[in-house]
Amino acid sequence: MRYVYILFALIGLVGCKNKVDKLDLPYLNGYWEIEKVTFPDGSEKEYVVNTSIDYIEINDLKGYRKKVQPNLSGTYITSNDAELFTIYEKDGVFTLNYKTELSEWYEKIVNLSENNFTVLSEENIKYHYKRFQPINIE
Repeated sequence: MRYVYILFALIGLVGCKNKVDKLDLPYLNGYWEIEKVTFPDGSEKEYVVNTSIDYIEINDLKGYRKKVQPNLSGTYITSNDAELFTIYEKDGVFTLNYKTELSEWYEKIVNLSENNFTVLSEENIKYHYKRFQPINIE
């Protein structure tokens, strides 16, 4: 009987896996801040305060990501530097493939929702992001 419970628990865990759908990809558009990083050994680094955030914009399966710094006035300081990427899908897994003048790399999208997403780097490091909420000072 114990094996039956274990079997159902494993099926439940596999069934709860977040699967990214192509229709979810527009959720990437907008401002994101890093929440935490999970390293291959299981250790984590949490980010409580972020002085810079990522702005992501996609159109079809191409896009860019750039670092911006939010101001208390609700505007952003930015540069013209951007990391261009293309999104590829293979076996139900979506991958962001980056290419700059200096480097090429990829990140697999582990999960994606309206307010959170996680990517897995080539080095098996997970980057957890949450939708940026600007601070309103009135």
